[in-house]
Amino acid sequence: MSIKHKTAKKDSSLKNDSIVILFKGGRLPSWHRLSDQKRKNYSQKHVNLMLSISQKYSLLHMEGFVLLSPQIHWERFWIIEFPSLEGAEAWIKAEMEPPYGRYGFYEYYLSRRNPTKKFNNFVTQPEGLLSTESTSDPYQIPHLKADYNSTLILNFRRWVPGADNISSKLRGDKRRQLLLQSIAQQHNLIRLEKFQLIAPQSNFHEVNLVEFPTIEAATLWMEAETNQPYGQFRLQIMHLAHRWAPQYFQNWVPKNL
Repeated sequence: MSIKHKTAKKDSSLKNDSIVILFKGGRLPSWHRLSDQKRKNYSQKHVNLMLSISQKYSLLHMEGFVLLSPQIHWERFWIIEFPSLEGAEAWIKAEMEPPYGRYGFYEYYLSRRNPTKKFNNFVTQPEGLLSTESTSDPYQIPHLKADYNSTLILNFRRWVPGADNISSKLRGDKRRQLLLQSIAQQHNLIRLEKFQLIAPQSNFHEVNLVEFPTIEAATLWMEAETNQPYGQFRLQIMHLAHRWAPQYFQNWVPKNL
């Protein structure tokens, strides 16, 4: 199969005023105590419902990522984008609807895309390595699995209090930017996306997605982000992940948009 990846930021249907749901999700232990038939029936009912929401509210973009190291019940991270708050609210409500909703772990954050113009020249491999051209029926649930063709960094971050009173020179902003640019160019950065929370949390105000072809490159990027002196002015919680069944979930976006 031909492999090519189309990044969200190249899709002209995505607007600056769209609403992006950032979703930490997983399954509770009780899910695994259900019979195979019940899990199958509940999953199909859930998929049918979510696809109806996708069509009704014009879902713009959807991607899932599976953590390399699950955090108790948090196993996957999702980006779900709608043109309106109404669509985002309907999606969250539907996702938690019983019976499927009784067995999930849900943590939602509403956000907006944060422009990354000054980092655009960092991306050296914008088409990536992953296939998105699939014609499979989204109502038919396949065996879902991770795609190991790339590794992503999920970076939950914020400035530490008082960092705004420190000059960019003393913080080492320029040094950090040059270091990250060097890593991006040497290791074929696939994408860099930023999402600003509408309601900031105590330990993070934005989420950055950084994608590389290899875990080694992702590790170098993470080390650079915590390099001093810049690292002492940023609170950062980073997780490594792989794409989750990208060829299937891209089909949840209506084709008529």
